[in-house]
Amino acid sequence: MKTFKLSIASALALTLVACGGEADTGDAMTADETAVAEEATSAGTIVEVAQGDETFSTLVAAVTAAGLGETLSGTGPFTVFAPTNDAFGKIDAATLETLTTTDTETLGAILKYHVVEGAVDAATLTAAIEGAGADGYAVTTVGGGTLTAKIVDGAVVLTDATGGTATVTATDVEASNGLIHVIDTVLMPQ
Repeated sequence: MKTFKLSIASALALTLVACGGEADTGDAMTADETAVAEEATSAGTIVEVAQGDETFSTLVAAVTAAGLGETLSGTGPFTVFAPTNDAFGKIDAATLETLTTTDTETLGAILKYHVVEGAVDAATLTAAIEGAGADGYAVTTVGGGTLTAKIVDGAVVLTDATGGTATVTATDVEASNGLIHVIDTVLMPQ
């Protein structure tokens, strides 16, 4: 398995999403998902783009609770695999409440697991996956964890350290300090 090693001097970052295949893999995004990506796009930072789209209100609240807003508003560039409100809705409400109020250290680790250094667009990630073979492409997050990226039924799927998966539903949402790829599930580090 080839390693796509991305590190960052600052150990802080956050979480926002993944990538859909183009080229030979086809485009798995629906018109609604494309609209979400277009609505979220702006000249602002990753945090400002997320704040401008209600789809990411839970993510923005989590970033704020974990104290990562300033970092994700920094120079970057960052690529964030951004979970939607529906993705956060898959987490037990009591657990999410605990993370955002009393266990913000764990929340920060989870959010940093969704961020990689550099602006990695969908085409670049897809090409890396295609070149990696059957084991998938290893992506190192700013939190030090690894995600495995594969193309499944024409869509990029990320597998986390616990074996959970998230599908990239929209790609290449531009921000002044990087890119956002929208994902449908919150990824969990070891």
